[in-house]
Amino acid sequence: MVNPVRKGRVGAGIVKTSKREKLTRSAAPSSADEGRGKKRRFLRRAQDTEPLEVQDQSLPTASGVSNPRPSSRRVEKLTIAIDGPSGAGKSTVARSLARRLGYVYIDTGAMYRSLAFRVKEGGISPEDELALNPLALSLRIQFVTEGEQTRVLCEGEDISEAIRTPEISRLASSISKQKSVREALVRMQREMGKEGGVVLEGRDIGTVVFPDADVKFYLDAESDERIRRRYDEMVEKGVRVGLKETQEELLQRDHNDMHRTHSPLKRATDAVFIDSTHRTVEEVVEEMVRVIKERIKSDE
Repeated sequence: MVNPVRKGRVGAGIVKTSKREKLTRSAAPSSADEGRGKKRRFLRRAQDTEPLEVQDQSLPTASGVSNPRPSSRRVEKLTIAIDGPSGAGKSTVARSLARRLGYVYIDTGAMYRSLAFRVKEGGISPEDELALNPLALSLRIQFVTEGEQTRVLCEGEDISEAIRTPEISRLASSISKQKSVREALVRMQREMGKEGGVVLEGRDIGTVVFPDADVKFYLDAESDERIRRRYDEMVEKGVRVGLKETQEELLQRDHNDMHRTHSPLKRATDAVFIDSTHRTVEEVVEEMVRVIKERIKSDE
């Protein structure tokens, strides 16, 4: 059973079942391939790894329950930001890292896609800011993570697959340029992450949403590799798409994200840069865990 969303607030919680632990984080309106080489392995599901441990520290999980270890003080739940362009592997890495830490995973891009899905349903123009603003303000989104899968619920409807099409991607890119849309969704994202114990991924997390995040990463990869990953992802989902079409859409998305007036994609000055081109999910996550451990120790 998922925690109910209370009007005017953002709810967060953990529901334990006999088989697995379910992590949820929700947003409501606020009153304010092995034979293809190593690079292809990046899209494979990350293997389970041991939980992060830090010498003489107590690392809390998203439930707020810690595993006590001898320590002179308690480490607060961290806010971890991961930014980067399409196809860099943000979602795969962020989901794996959150599972490693026992944190809540928040896919902010899915929030824009969810809005785009409702915009398409309502026949609203992506340029009609007067119509987009109230829709964005009334949007109710919930992320439910069970094991290695994260489902996106919008108004209680599971739209996880419906929002992962090229059409919705293009529409999300268009509406994300609207200032009022970004302001509304940024408020939701801040509410969802304000208690810490979260891994958020997107394009402006470390620069706009949480400029004071405890740890920031900027994940990137060579454009040819990002295009190949996105193409393979679409094919695996049964979406009819050509490689050239995928290339054009991804490069256009890059341009839109980096040149929009409001909250453009850029690397935060204090973000750790990671190139995932020739690395597996596990290798990238391990580097992130190392950085997080070092940050915790430096704050002792």
